[in-house]
Amino acid sequence: MADKLKIDIVSDVVCPWCIVGYKRLEKAIEELGLQDQVEIEWQPFELNPNMPAEGQNIGEHITEKYGATLEQQKASQQHLVQAGAELGFTFDYFDEMRMSNTFEAHILLEYAEAFGKQTELKMRLITAFFSERQDVSKRAVLKQALLDVGLNAEEGLALLDKDEVRKEVRNKQNYWKNLGINSVPTIVFNKKSAVAGAQPVDVFKQVLSELLELA
Repeated sequence: MADKLKIDIVSDVVCPWCIVGYKRLEKAIEELGLQDQVEIEWQPFELNPNMPAEGQNIGEHITEKYGATLEQQKASQQHLVQAGAELGFTFDYFDEMRMSNTFEAHILLEYAEAFGKQTELKMRLITAFFSERQDVSKRAVLKQALLDVGLNAEEGLALLDKDEVRKEVRNKQNYWKNLGINSVPTIVFNKKSAVAGAQPVDVFKQVLSELLELA
């Protein structure tokens, strides 16, 4: 059998369109029956690398970063709630919602990758943030997420204080940024072609079909 199609998903756990994009990609893979022909790896990208430990109110943050009014934000959130619902994902936006720092979450996603649990942990963290009103910068939340997917929480959390591990994740982030990736999700196929944004299922199906015929 030919080599699997390698799919790198550059994303953040607090990026709403990343989960929508992934769920659409997943649907495309399922509808084409390609589950055994693709290999997915999540790559680290921080939307807000300078986010302080206490986070920031999401409304304030989006106004500050993108200049969006509250009305625009509400419309966008409504759109996401609908897009999520169509894919079986719950977005629970609330007034006190805060944007979190995600650097340590990315360290643990690297850890999970070695055990084949990366996608599972990614989904757990995204769900904790968007559906369960949890702060994914807090180590107690990260610990619970590791336990929920059957990983060694003690071993995983110990990595968070290791300088060389932190440096490795920073280097990985810089690698993708240096390739020109500055928005997420960016979905990279075999490190050759990329699709940016949460494209419709049909677009992913077309890309996958073309790539697997070329393989």
